[in-house]
Amino acid sequence: MSDAKPPRKVSGEDEVVDLCRDLIRIDTSNYGDHSGPGERAAAEYVAEKLAEVGLEPEILESHKGRASTVARIEGEDPSRPALLIHGHLDAVPADAADWTHHPLSGEIADGCVWGRGAVDMKDMDAMTLAVVRDRLRSGRKPPRDVVLAFLADEEAGGTYGARYLVDRHPRLFEGVTEAIGEVGGFSFTVNEQLRLYLVETAEKGMHWMRLTVDGTAGHGSMTNEDNAITELSEAVARLGRHKFPVRVTKTVRSFLDELSDALGVELDPEDMDATLARLGGIAKIIGATLRNTANPTMLGAGYKVNVIPGQATAHVDGRFLPGYEEEFLADLDRVLGPRVRREDVHADKAYETGFDGALVEAMQTALKAEDPIARAVPYCLSGGTDAKSFDDLGIRCFGFAPLQLPPELDFAGMFHGVDERVPVDGLKFGVRVLDRFLDHC
Repeated sequence: MSDAKPPRKVSGEDEVVDLCRDLIRIDTSNYGDHSGPGERAAAEYVAEKLAEVGLEPEILESHKGRASTVARIEGEDPSRPALLIHGHLDAVPADAADWTHHPLSGEIADGCVWGRGAVDMKDMDAMTLAVVRDRLRSGRKPPRDVVLAFLADEEAGGTYGARYLVDRHPRLFEGVTEAIGEVGGFSFTVNEQLRLYLVETAEKGMHWMRLTVDGTAGHGSMTNEDNAITELSEAVARLGRHKFPVRVTKTVRSFLDELSDALGVELDPEDMDATLARLGGIAKIIGATLRNTANPTMLGAGYKVNVIPGQATAHVDGRFLPGYEEEFLADLDRVLGPRVRREDVHADKAYETGFDGALVEAMQTALKAEDPIARAVPYCLSGGTDAKSFDDLGIRCFGFAPLQLPPELDFAGMFHGVDERVPVDGLKFGVRVLDRFLDHC
């Protein structure tokens, strides 16, 4: 008779770190066109992991190499509306020369998994895979159908990912009424008795735009009163220094009320400098939700040092708060002036929902069970996510990718930043929270 012990059951917590490292090592850099490697290899990896536990995933390609993976898990009560869990597989590019550890290494150091996509958002992809695989191996169905979507192209607006699926394959999301996705559920430690977990219930809309000024071309040695570069540079400088007025939306008001209660101080949204200073790394996210923003990001003009070009261009990342798009565009044109021609490169709406309902209660319950000092609060994301596309199907979307973070980590700085990394303990915490969440979703 053999004394050999049966193999230990692999749990979601056991798997999540390796899943995250594997995904980081698959280069899915999105350059905003089709010049990158695409998401096909990552989509196939995800499909293989889902198929191993009995699902029948579909890989859908919107353009050569630009692939998304979708699968549906049958719940205990298929008559109930379904839940969508979505994450994107692409990541912004990274220059390895700037990093402590190679951005495609998935290196484990200082208690973190390092690499491009570690928090944006291959961590959530890995947590979702780990939880789903664990539940299916152990025969634990969710209470309702769950649709899983691992998407292409979010970092360039989702045209070849979520937008493509919503427009061309809406059948995949039949019966879905609610969704969770990225940039929410992360912690902010107030003190030893309270940790806030920020759940995204709103996000700013976007106008990525090209600015153009036409002028008179000529020799670089001659006087030129109609220099396109000069005119555009002055307009871009005005815009880059412009402070749009403070506008407190419903979600931001709710967050400020919660923060006021947590800190024990009255907060004046017109004078937030002192408050933001107490928020550490997340101040970058919160501060940008108090007003519309427009940041110049690219400049282009000319082809020879002694030739004054006839045209100059710039690109601007514009973001507007829910309900303030018209005001934003009017302010923009006033600041730029009549000589600047403005055209959208990519535009999408703002989004906002309430912080209520059974799904929110399930988030709060799951967080509290794993962290007794947790309090879930709503907040507005300064950027955008694939939620904008799913909203078009009538799906109510939340940002809920739970992570318990060390207070000293500059979490906001991880997004698109150098040395992006996610704590190993945070990944395991997220698996436990998502598992509990699925019990009550």
